[in-house]
Amino acid sequence: MAVDQSIGTGRRKTAVARVYLRPGTGKISINGRDEADYFETKTHLYVIRQPLAVTDAETRYDVLVSVLGGGKSGQAGAIRHGIARALVREDETNLRPLRVNGFLTRDPRMVERKKYGQPGARKKFQFSKR
Repeated sequence: MAVDQSIGTGRRKTAVARVYLRPGTGKISINGRDEADYFETKTHLYVIRQPLAVTDAETRYDVLVSVLGGGKSGQAGAIRHGIARALVREDETNLRPLRVNGFLTRDPRMVERKKYGQPGARKKFQFSKR
């Protein structure tokens, strides 16, 4: 086991990410793949780098991520949440900037469940008077 590492767990929708923060050069590895190989869109790459940019830690740490569940957007949000938690565990002075930017708050929005007797969560069958 590596010494001198911080661990953070991030969640978003149904995605869960375990983040390991180690001193390094700024390399991000997600499920054994490079970040650019795992996420195709620049938006997702931007999202996962936000906590590092806010705390000026982009080149100080290597980030190893194990993420499962959900889709790509949920996974990107979970990774951002996990990185933020690991940064706080690494250095308490990171708490304020991460809290102000909302990276430590778990996004509570989830898919609403389908209701019985209806075709979907909110959709209703067409009303017929006769």
